[in-house]
Amino acid sequence: MKVIHTIAELGKYQRPAFVPTMGNLHEGHIALVKQAKALGDVTVASIFVNRLQFLPHEDFGTYPRTLEADCKKLEAAGCDVVFAPSEAELYPEPQGYKVQPPAELADILEGHFRPGFFTGVCTVVLKLFNIVQPGVAVFGAKDYQQQMVIRRMVAQMALPIEIVTGATLRADDGLALSSRNGYLSPAERAEAVQLSRTLKGMIAALKMGERNIAAIEQHAMKTLADRHWQPDYLSVRRRHDLQPPQAGDFGADKLVVLGAAKLGTTRLIDNIEV
Repeated sequence: MKVIHTIAELGKYQRPAFVPTMGNLHEGHIALVKQAKALGDVTVASIFVNRLQFLPHEDFGTYPRTLEADCKKLEAAGCDVVFAPSEAELYPEPQGYKVQPPAELADILEGHFRPGFFTGVCTVVLKLFNIVQPGVAVFGAKDYQQQMVIRRMVAQMALPIEIVTGATLRADDGLALSSRNGYLSPAERAEAVQLSRTLKGMIAALKMGERNIAAIEQHAMKTLADRHWQPDYLSVRRRHDLQPPQAGDFGADKLVVLGAAKLGTTRLIDNIEV
């Protein structure tokens, strides 16, 4: 496996399979890399903590940088190239040009609670796409809204890249794997599974015939708040556009439940398709 730190060194790899990450890798990331390996002759993973997608009060400064450990995991997974640029390499001057995704998709849910997040994501992903020139790129389903935003950016910008979604990996108790799980204390880690259990409770209500979406969401919010979480949203949405469901949207394979909540100082997200 080759570790590259400069844009110039990437030029010789033709249309690789690409997995962009912010490092601090877990088995969910490694599963995406293994999925990418089956889709291209050469697999490139990037490791870059992107300042543009962090709000001033968020954890950009303390986000774990674990390049050496990450490279060992990637090499064991069969990754061919790691692109790990410095901030000066990727942003040699202030990034004045940015990608602004449409508000109806980017300013709801995550975008509502993290203003500008998807502008930062789209800007760095487009830049990485231009640098790596992949034929296919793999993103995790845990970041449901993010992969939808990127998929639509690729379509609207007519980029010759296939976007593939990798399934969410979960711990044995159901907690979605996340780099931020490492912030949890032992007691918080035991409690963290309640996020996915609450989402499953929302699905159970839908399957029982409940159609008062506001009531389902309010009950879910209260469930977590009563357990000393600080929920941002627990929401039932249509899969294809993440808008609230209408009367005709309750058929099979049309809905997704999504949640984001803070446990202690750690903000967790999850989703489950209905």
